[in-house]
Amino acid sequence: QGNITLTISSKQTSSNHSNGTATPNPRHKPISTAHQSSGKQCPKLLPSGFIGQAIACSFAAIFALDAANLTTACGFPVQDANPSAKTTAAITDKPKPWNQWRGPERDTQFSGPQWPKSIDGKNLTTLWQAKQGPSYSGPITDGKYIYSTETLEKKEEVVRALDLKTGEVKWEARWPGAMQVPFFAASNGSWIRSTPACDGKRVFVVGILDTLHCLDAESGKELWMIDFAKEYQTGMPSFGAVCSPMMDEKHLYLQAANSFFKLRKEDGKVVFRTMEENGGMMSGGSFSSPAFAKMQDKQQILVQSRTNLAGVEPETGQVLWQTEVPSFRGMNILTPIEFEDSVFTSSYNNQSYLYQIPASKGGSSNSNNVSTAWSSPAKGYMSTPTVIDGYAYMLLQNGRMGCLELKTGERKWTSPKSFGDYCSFVTQGDKFLVLSNDGVLRLVKASPDDCEIISQYQLPGITDSWAHIGMGVTGDNQIQIYVRSIDAMTVFNWSQN
Repeated sequence: QGNITLTISSKQTSSNHSNGTATPNPRHKPISTAHQSSGKQCPKLLPSGFIGQAIACSFAAIFALDAANLTTACGFPVQDANPSAKTTAAITDKPKPWNQWRGPERDTQFSGPQWPKSIDGKNLTTLWQAKQGPSYSGPITDGKYIYSTETLEKKEEVVRALDLKTGEVKWEARWPGAMQVPFFAASNGSWIRSTPACDGKRVFVVGILDTLHCLDAESGKELWMIDFAKEYQTGMPSFGAVCSPMMDEKHLYLQAANSFFKLRKEDGKVVFRTMEENGGMMSGGSFSSPAFAKMQDKQQILVQSRTNLAGVEPETGQVLWQTEVPSFRGMNILTPIEFEDSVFTSSYNNQSYLYQIPASKGGSSNSNNVSTAWSSPAKGYMSTPTVIDGYAYMLLQNGRMGCLELKTGERKWTSPKSFGDYCSFVTQGDKFLVLSNDGVLRLVKASPDDCEIISQYQLPGITDSWAHIGMGVTGDNQIQIYVRSIDAMTVFNWSQN
């Protein structure tokens, strides 16, 4: 794939996170390189082939899982009281970079130029593709570089910054980081899971061994790191660290060491640790990632552990409310979604739920306790849905796509054919793109009346992709789609017909 010249830096840093002081770290290896690489049934759904849901897939959830996170550059995200219910972000020629899990606002919304009317081999072309080792981390960008991760030879974790225009590697950082996950999960690979986050200055990466690394975005120099398993003596999570970090202007938020943390981005110093829970194979660690929410003018963070769902006060770490979510072996994976001052989630081998939050805790319920507004037999498994005009479009545990009305829990339709074992979304207006793990990309019209696939296209050379799709736009308004498959990072140009 090209010639790579390694230059080992003589001085790099990590931090003692308790006091923010830097100590030498010889593990980082920046490089310079010339590397380039080339309800009712849905009658309009096109067949894609049914993929069975074997037991093994119940643990595949721990891979691509809702795993990258960040907020607005101006600080704690300013959101509508009901951001998840709005149709789309305002369309602009200069959208924020796709710099975290599920996009800049963590809601799958793309606010760039109007999408083309279809997707096919003529208007979707490969700009570049870089061969890489296996990873389940979604691609993120600061508008200049794409940042990707991989597990190398079952020994190390590697982070690369690739030029967004050419795919040329700008820098590389690596550290020891590998483990063998247990049971059926092992058959799907023991690779890095979490999606990084980037604030334009720094890149934050969670390693599979429950470590957190802060890298300089321009050079790849490690600024500080935390080994949560060692620091808090919680041991490595049995299925690896999954949570994707989330940021505001000065702080970082993530689930680690069987708890929820707020840390200073500058030096990794812990501001608070809350929601401490017991470890263990069936309850320790986290498969979900946090989300910001504004409920009745009260800012809070939605956090779902393997057994509980909670609202956390972002300044103090106080748990405002908490409820147990029914789980099978702790397989609560989705990123929770706020809807009209309530919270939606779904769990493996159980149901979908809308939880009403007491008015005293930021919700609108007259009850003093968290209550269930409705439950639905629709099982969401591990792909966090996209929400458009109050309807959740969600990949079900059986591989089919379903549409749920969030106000009532009514399932409006279920697709007759499978969309695969995993999928991820990008949304604009009343349409969404959905990338399945088999590399099929579909453009779908969002409607509670019918599931209408406008067009679909098998991405060339991509047959195994468990990372969240990304989207961006160039300076000349060219829409781009970022896809991380198991063995490559690919950037596509999506042009008007």
